[in-house]
Amino acid sequence: MTAHFITGAGSGIGKAVAQRLDERGDELWLLARNAGRAKELEQAFPGAQTVVGDLALPEKLSWALGHQAQPDRLGSLLHCAGIVDLGGVGELTPKVWNRQLAVNLVSPAELTRLLLPQLRMSRGHVVFVNSGAGLRANPQWGAYAAGKHGLKALADALRAEEHEHGVRVTSVYPGRTATPMQAKIHQQEGKEYDMSRWIDVESVATTIVTALDLPRDAEITDLSVRPGR
Repeated sequence: MTAHFITGAGSGIGKAVAQRLDERGDELWLLARNAGRAKELEQAFPGAQTVVGDLALPEKLSWALGHQAQPDRLGSLLHCAGIVDLGGVGELTPKVWNRQLAVNLVSPAELTRLLLPQLRMSRGHVVFVNSGAGLRANPQWGAYAAGKHGLKALADALRAEEHEHGVRVTSVYPGRTATPMQAKIHQQEGKEYDMSRWIDVESVATTIVTALDLPRDAEITDLSVRPGR
């Protein structure tokens, strides 16, 4: 049975991927930001293991994981969690910048560092759910895009470093996807939210599972997904 460690499994793309893997009988390890969230995930995914750790506090993740059970081997580490707060460079405070960078970049780097031994042992796979903002930065998206550009650099460096250990690394760049985060973005933009205009989370989940299931003779490194409507 393949074990997967997933962040962001409570909603959106992370939830859709977790459901796919759960339905086929894989072992799930789900990161929750607090004990209350862990209980919600346990109810949504009976049989899954939960690990409590706050991505907004990357410096505390090592302590948190060190005091909880961890998988012996990992088939994949799926970085699906993320946050966004829009605003111009002339408006955003260091607090807003630091929180977005912590959740969207520093914590993925730290979780990857902490779980690399288990990934190497299984010749596992690290998937970073990035964003179209990881390839281009638009007005009001500076802080979010900076984190996602950094996430691409993290993935590229990790891929080169871990190739000799057989660890595969994939970056997925979804365009606007119908998630609770997208609803928040529309609210921040002052626009009406029509989820039918955007990518269904199941479509993005399909691309991620496809990358995971690819035979070992190949590796999907970068995959962009755009709305087809």
